[in-house]
Amino acid sequence: MGRAEARPSENGHGASLVIRTRWSALAILPLAALGTKPFVATWVLMWLMASAIFFGCKWLTLGNAIRRAGRVCPFRASAYLFAWPGMDAARFLSPDLAPRCSRSAMMKRAALATARILLGALLLFAVARYATEPNLSGWVGMAAIILILHFGLLDLASIGWRALRIDAPPIMNRPLHSTAVSEFWGRRWNAAFNDLAVRLVFRPIARHTGVFAATLIAFAVSGLIHELVISVPASAGFGLPTAYFLVQGLAVLTERKWTVLRSGIFGWVFTMLVVAAPAYWLFHPPFVRRVIVPFMQAVGAL
Repeated sequence: MGRAEARPSENGHGASLVIRTRWSALAILPLAALGTKPFVATWVLMWLMASAIFFGCKWLTLGNAIRRAGRVCPFRASAYLFAWPGMDAARFLSPDLAPRCSRSAMMKRAALATARILLGALLLFAVARYATEPNLSGWVGMAAIILILHFGLLDLASIGWRALRIDAPPIMNRPLHSTAVSEFWGRRWNAAFNDLAVRLVFRPIARHTGVFAATLIAFAVSGLIHELVISVPASAGFGLPTAYFLVQGLAVLTERKWTVLRSGIFGWVFTMLVVAAPAYWLFHPPFVRRVIVPFMQAVGAL
């Protein structure tokens, strides 16, 4: 039998507050970020909106975890909110020690993460300025930011927490090794968001509508979230990020019918084409020109 959910009265006052307000932050913070639109630069709005959605989701998942488990260590809860990007609160907050990682493996992974950060910095502050036109500079800058943040700093965070025996698996798990679109989005790219989408969107909807509709709705929700971070700051390109993620959802459903598309070299080629070819819709030209390029100028990269 599963663990019974803890009653609010069984938690401390702080934990009870988190439980009662767990949905509030996700509703309030993005609206507050949107309210700054007339007053801040486009790239500032992008980061504000991304942070608002991120911390709203963190507060929600923390509240859900406390509601199920009861009291949690305040330090661990604070670390989950501010020092770990993952969204599996129950896993991070568990008092059980995670399996020990070998020192050599951690050192190797840390060296790779550091190398990615340095490569990203080189692309951002040296290579991007020599691109022949702004859109190309922006794409080089986006690749640099992904290397620095997703494959560098977030990986170092995972290494640090795992060294303390806290269960904090890497957010990115060698996405270029994916041989299926479902594997790319489900296990290898941004596990934090996938954890959230599966638990809060896909599973509840699938119980009522089935896998087909739940898959498309989950990807549509992902598209809408990216609209807030990408199209809203750019004030253009509305619908393109959602279309991109609907294509991903249709590809996942197609794989269920055609098994050759989710294994081996055919699966890898299909995955890379589906993920990369329509990326122009996700990071559309108005976003690159109006948000990414000004951000790069603001940090001295251009």
